[in-house]
Amino acid sequence: MAKYNKVIVTFSSTPMKITQIRNATVIIEYKQVTLLVDPMLAPQGKAPALKYLGVKRRKNPLVELPDNSEELLVKVTHCLITHCQKGHFDHLDRAAVRWLRQKQLPVLASNADEAFLKKRGLHVMPLSSRSANAFAGGLIELVPCVHGHGLVGKLMAHGVGYYIEMPGEPSVYITGDTLLTETIIDFVQSRQPDVIIAPAGGARFDFGGEIIMGAEDVLELASIARGQVIANHLEALDHCPVTRLQLGEAMLDADLGERVLIPDDGQTLAF
Repeated sequence: MAKYNKVIVTFSSTPMKITQIRNATVIIEYKQVTLLVDPMLAPQGKAPALKYLGVKRRKNPLVELPDNSEELLVKVTHCLITHCQKGHFDHLDRAAVRWLRQKQLPVLASNADEAFLKKRGLHVMPLSSRSANAFAGGLIELVPCVHGHGLVGKLMAHGVGYYIEMPGEPSVYITGDTLLTETIIDFVQSRQPDVIIAPAGGARFDFGGEIIMGAEDVLELASIARGQVIANHLEALDHCPVTRLQLGEAMLDADLGERVLIPDDGQTLAF
């Protein structure tokens, strides 16, 4: 396991840090700001199951927050949300709404989610999809997501991904919940982010196909990217079958093990 779970890649003397919290929730620490991405902060088992047929129902999330989550959360200056409507509690749950409202932290989100978030009493900083958005001396650019095809896709909130450039820091592309699309392939090939954070759990409901990338898609993504890929959305929700071990073995078989990082919950990667 340690062979493909390499955790330190240095880009500068003052490293940017990315900590995997749980599922899609990560914390990105820059020199100027600390971003909390897609917060799901509820205790284990406090959210509904997402699969009902063929297996014993398991309430979500399947695991607790890591032991170091409280000390990490106190550093947060801003929140960044890829999508939150149509019941996507794994990217913004009630516990996270309460926490953000109490802290009154600025919440960056697509302008399509602005009204939804304001109704929940959050301090929203809407981001435009038409051009790059200035933020903390850097830029945030929105990249479209496809959160499933067919009937399932029509029922989903597709959301956005974020490409972040900060002065003197590695560029970061958070894909959001998405399948691997031609838009994303073209974007990665042309921009070549230093770090890509991508879902890898292969999530699917009781009907329809995958709604996020699985091992095969992450393998293809890593093969076209020159930077590091961080895989998340693993082992925290009942509809995500891909495990860390399975993903790691697939990356090793493809000779991409050193390029794909598969952090444990609570683990910090320095760049």
